[in-house]
Amino acid sequence: MNIFNFAQKPVDVPHVKTIYRCIQTALPVPQSLEVFERLNRLESRSMHGQMPIVWDRAKDFQVYDKWGNCWIDFTSTIFVANAGHANRLIIQSLKDMLDKDLLHTYTYASDVRADFLQKLIEETPTEIEKAYLVSAGTEATEAALKLMRLYAQDKNKKRPGVIAFDGSYHGRTMGAAQISATQAQRKWMGYEDPNIFHLPFPYPWDEDGNPTDEDGNVRFEKDVDILRSQGIDLKEDIGGIIFESYIGWAAAFFPAKYVQAWAACAKENNFLISFDEIQSGFARTGPLFAYQHYNVKPDIICCGKGISSSLPLAAVLGRADILDLPDIGSMSSTHSANPLSCAAGLANLQEIERLSLVEKSTSKGKILHGRLNEMRRKHPKEISNILGAGMLASLIFRNSSNVNSASLLASHICEKAMRKGLLLVHTGREAIKIGPPLTIPEDALVEGLDVLDEILQECTQ
Repeated sequence: MNIFNFAQKPVDVPHVKTIYRCIQTALPVPQSLEVFERLNRLESRSMHGQMPIVWDRAKDFQVYDKWGNCWIDFTSTIFVANAGHANRLIIQSLKDMLDKDLLHTYTYASDVRADFLQKLIEETPTEIEKAYLVSAGTEATEAALKLMRLYAQDKNKKRPGVIAFDGSYHGRTMGAAQISATQAQRKWMGYEDPNIFHLPFPYPWDEDGNPTDEDGNVRFEKDVDILRSQGIDLKEDIGGIIFESYIGWAAAFFPAKYVQAWAACAKENNFLISFDEIQSGFARTGPLFAYQHYNVKPDIICCGKGISSSLPLAAVLGRADILDLPDIGSMSSTHSANPLSCAAGLANLQEIERLSLVEKSTSKGKILHGRLNEMRRKHPKEISNILGAGMLASLIFRNSSNVNSASLLASHICEKAMRKGLLLVHTGREAIKIGPPLTIPEDALVEGLDVLDEILQECTQ
């Protein structure tokens, strides 16, 4: 991962004033430096690395500081604010809960928890019967790992094996990290779980960045051969397989036939198929969940981020026989099912429905991907792929002779965009990710894309 150091000293930038953007100070704002100095002194550096903006408030698709600057947000704070920042009905639901004087319940029952779970399960388009709530996406993927292993034990399998994919991201705790990323990123553990089996992700480009179109069934057979060459019996050694519905850093989807082949294999060999929808769920890619692009039925779904468009909340959904495998009280945590978070989650689902965000994600996504593909055609030497679906996209940049050139270019573009009033996601790799709140007006979306187009012209001349 490339670490790009955004400018820490104020830089005079051209002022910007449009309907949706305003930049009227040097960036970072000189008066903001004291905040960064305090955080550098008081906080682990692991929390740092974002662009030097001190947020004061965020509303719908815009982010404001206290010095008069305003940005169009193409990040949704890393795909959380799907229904918009500070959505008024979500805010009202929180106020109503505060007026009830109910801030914490542990796992004692509450009406709002029952109402939210009922709505969540009703809206999930599969044979999902039960769920339980946690505070963060990492907790959800840890739970999915546990459930797949409990299922293997319940079926008397020889090993509680789980199949995962290199390049994926499922969280930073021990179990979640074991099923994530690459071996290099797991080396801090000093331990490799012998019952987690990684397969290479089927990226849709070759070593030179050129698009590929490998048949999904062919790739599936290759990967089954990889597992069998390691002595793995799919029926006896595997409890489940977990997919990040799209590979997070690149917004790259699996080939649909590939996922369908694994779904059939899971059914034939009696193991579970799980989808990590933490980044991709709640209309981000068009349908309510990204796994719907594959036309398969999951056994387990992990949700987070856009589940509330606001407060910390995550969930694990699945069939009743799977969700009831753990003993009573064995999967809860202190802040599971917090009533404020449940209220926000319920209001969020109501807003997705009321505002027709599934449909709008698809229609606005056509604008987003149409413009980005135009940019790719203008800059074929720099941009190899435009990936994603709906209101989620990534630009994949090509490396030159400098192996880090693509990642450095991507981060540099993000910095220039910030100075022009546009916030993008810098991945630390050869990609820029784009995911505005689904509520963004079309003209604001177009304005942000115009800014990106302008910056690409500047950076590639």
